[in-house]
This record gives sequence, structure tokens and C-alpha cells, in this order.
Amino acid sequence: MNAELKINNKDHVQGPKNASLELIEYGDYQCPYCGKAYYVIKEVQKELGDQLTFVFRNFPLTELHPYAMHAAMAAEVAAGQDKFWEMHDMLFENQRSLADPALIEYAQQIGLDTTKFEQDFGKDEYFEKINEDYKSSVRCNVQGTPAFFVNGEEFTGNWMEPEFAEYLRSLI
Repeated sequence: MNAELKINNKDHVQGPKNASLELIEYGDYQCPYCGKAYYVIKEVQKELGDQLTFVFRNFPLTELHPYAMHAAMAAEVAAGQDKFWEMHDMLFENQRSLADPALIEYAQQIGLDTTKFEQDFGKDEYFEKINEDYKSSVRCNVQGTPAFFVNGEEFTGNWMEPEFAEYLRSLI
């Protein structure tokens, strides 16, 4: 297995760390395909429950998506207040509105200290996390988003339901 695909202590993880399936997604909050994949992953998580560990890593395609970097920054800054997954979900569920004023509104809606959110926005530690995820994706030869790795192997099939769920079930 590629060392990049080992879950590390900086990753954002949902599900038990000892699950039989590990799913890593490299994604972009503004990518319409990632927006569709978000709902597919939610269904797969619901179906597989504790059999699945899910990790989201940032791969903002800034040349294509002008709001992708700030959206990733919003998620990482929210992580600083232990609300990464709430912001992750908010961003994907409101993908058509990712300008800075909306990000502040989302921070408020999920219960962040918005003053701290604004102060922390753009801090090096959060940019470094995004950059580490991005470098990891490059080392894994990720070409676009969403990119999925299941138990350390790139998934190259159709991630749209039901094919993806069937594939994951076959590995249990």
C-alpha cells in the first residue's frame, strides 16, 4: 500500500478506525461531481455503518473552481473548533454559494465562534493542512475529483450508486 494512503492523525475521519473498509476521498468543495459524490458517500455510510472508515482530504482545483481554496480553508478552520464535518456537510449542501460572506454565515449556522473563525481564516496551520492533502494527492497520482481509494487501492469504477455500494459490499 502507498504510504500516502495510510490514515494519519491529521486526517478527518468518520467511522471506527478498525473498520474492515477504508475509503479515502480527495475532493474539492466546488466540484459538481464531488457534490454528487457527497450524497453517494452519505448513503454508503448509512448502509455500511461501522464497517466503513471514511476520510476526506482536500484537493482544491483552484484553476477550475475559484471558491475551492476558501471553502477548503473554511472546513479546516472549522476543524480548529471541532466542527470539520459540520462545515464539510454545509459546504457540499450549499455548493452553489461558496463566496466568503456565505462561509461566515455557514460558520454561524453550525455554531462556530465567528470572530475566531474570521481571525483564523488563512492562518498558516490551516493552509499547510490543505497543502499537505494536496501534495499527498499528487504523490498518489490523483488526476481529478472526486478520487477514491478503497483499502489503499485506487477505485477506478463508477462511483455513482449502486455500483460503488455493491463494490464496497463485495469487500466485506
